[in-house]
Amino acid sequence: MSHVPERLHRSELAVPAHSERFFAKAAAGPADVVFLDLEDAIAPAAKDAARAMAIGALNGVAWGARTMAVRVNALGTPWVLRDIVDVVRACPRLDLILLPKAESAADVRFVDQLLTSLEAEAPRDRRIGIEVLLETARGVAYAEEIAASSPRLEAMVFGLGDYAADMRMPDTVFGRPNPDYAVLADADANGARARHLNDHWHFALARIANACRAHGLRPVDGPYTDYRDHDGFMASARRARALGCEGKWAIHPSQVEAANAVFSPEPEKVAWARQVTAALEQAKSSGRGAVGVGGVMVDLVHERRALEILHRAAMIETADRNREGR
Repeated sequence: MSHVPERLHRSELAVPAHSERFFAKAAAGPADVVFLDLEDAIAPAAKDAARAMAIGALNGVAWGARTMAVRVNALGTPWVLRDIVDVVRACPRLDLILLPKAESAADVRFVDQLLTSLEAEAPRDRRIGIEVLLETARGVAYAEEIAASSPRLEAMVFGLGDYAADMRMPDTVFGRPNPDYAVLADADANGARARHLNDHWHFALARIANACRAHGLRPVDGPYTDYRDHDGFMASARRARALGCEGKWAIHPSQVEAANAVFSPEPEKVAWARQVTAALEQAKSSGRGAVGVGGVMVDLVHERRALEILHRAAMIETADRNREGR
């Protein structure tokens, strides 16, 4: 939908706002989106100091062309108003407010109206967008309503950790499968019964992804907290991509390159897209709407997908070029 700015969102790196030593490393890295965290990573006594550090980092660090966000504290906390007002007033570099624990359209509309007032007070070159975390049972239940809540809303992220706690799930490592979420198949000829492992994150992530795509937003998968498990992270990211997600959170810099790789079209997909568009263009010139490519019949649906792949590849090429030249 036209109201959502086009941004690469393959990887979103979490950076605690009180850890100055991480700022330069994040700025030099390849993450498409970086958010400075004022919420879960910050103890209550350090909230004000972390806010000041986030403002200093947004204004003082060369972040390049990437998208910059700040995760504010949740609505209803003592810190959220100053988080939004102070950061927006002081930081022209800010692109997104990341709102945690969004549970209704009213939550997003409140932030929207606050941003509108702040922008009226001090006009900016571009409008600040909103990204929300759906990380409670209520938030997931109202995913469609939240997705339709505001023209500022750009992306919705699945917050697995708080969601698991709210659902009373037994998980302590978030993002990987739970081995208990399995069923037994019927016995084979020898009486053995195979275990069929399921994905207990599927319902919530699929609902969020569908709500996002229905309203032109970017669906983003949340964290995989065992940052040493590269293969597990890659599998989790591929699952999210298969459901239509745009990207994935990285809670450690080592996860950024993996997320970028998974959510970038593979060279063979780009080659396929070029072949499909060329074949369909030739078919159209002779009055046909479908043609065989590699033994598969392709038509306008395939053309749409091919054009999306080529456009995304061009965006990534531009981003890489800008990063190399900074």
